[in-house]
Amino acid sequence: MSDKTDEIIEEFKRKLTGVKTGEDVENLRVEFLGRKGKISELMSGLKNVPKENKKSFGQRVNSIKNDMEESIRTAKEKMAAEAVEAEIKASEDYDVTMPKSIETGSYHPITLVQRELEDIFSSMGFTIEDYKEVVDDYECFESLNIPKYHPARDMQDTYYLDNGQLLKTQTSAAQNAIMKKYGPPLRAIFPGRCFRNEATDASHENTFFQMEGLMIDKDISISNLIYFMKTMLSEVFGQEVTVRLRPGFFPFTEPGFELDIKCLICGGKGCPSCKNSGWLELCPCGMVHPNVLKEGGIDPEEYTGFAFGLGLTRLAMMKYGVKDIRTFNSGKLQALCQFNDR
Repeated sequence: MSDKTDEIIEEFKRKLTGVKTGEDVENLRVEFLGRKGKISELMSGLKNVPKENKKSFGQRVNSIKNDMEESIRTAKEKMAAEAVEAEIKASEDYDVTMPKSIETGSYHPITLVQRELEDIFSSMGFTIEDYKEVVDDYECFESLNIPKYHPARDMQDTYYLDNGQLLKTQTSAAQNAIMKKYGPPLRAIFPGRCFRNEATDASHENTFFQMEGLMIDKDISISNLIYFMKTMLSEVFGQEVTVRLRPGFFPFTEPGFELDIKCLICGGKGCPSCKNSGWLELCPCGMVHPNVLKEGGIDPEEYTGFAFGLGLTRLAMMKYGVKDIRTFNSGKLQALCQFNDR
């Protein structure tokens, strides 16, 4: 056994002198000190050593192991020091008089719009909530008065996961949880990213942002909804904005409306951003359906409320004059960083 240990020691020393990189040092450690390394092989031979020599043999192997560990540690420290030295040497060639870019990052335009809206609604007494992007069928559909196999689901095809969950198609998926969390009366907004499996064009994306708003109290009416929407839009655009309210079908509202804004890209003349109609669908909204209130644990005989799903992405298009909605997810810094000073 003594010859074997001496042989391993000599081999270790020879290979240690040949290491050149940190990877070489790690490979050497694994070869000799790893779980299946040569020191482990030596220890496994302890069973063949005579009983009277077991103690001294074990002590010798442990001593060899400690010496190797110390050598490995020293080699790693040496490699690290050499790397720092090389970096310092390379930096000596850097010309400090060369001009240096001082450009900084910027917030995404949708983030800018979201924060502005959060400030506006906070000033009107709304709580700001956050909600997950991966939800279950109950949250996204059933709690919103859209039972299984209801044809309204065809309007919101999305992406399903193997475990049965799905990527939420609308921020309304949080309504049930918010109702149960606060109960009436409540005022809350909850912005978030939504997903739909659909074709993209200048005004449609498969990944977009919305901001859901929910207000529930006694004697809430459509006039309250219109007031809050007009107040919000005038604050965002800093001017009176032409809007129209038209009937719209949503299983979770009764009645339901579509709030459209006159296209600020073309001034209402018609362009690809507004599908040449002069109007851009901005905010599906309406009075919360009694079935949705019941599902959220709220008595529809005592309370009413309104809800809206404001399209943050489309609002950013109008505010900043972005003609194609796909620009926001393009990652093109030249297009996105121009909002730096806003």
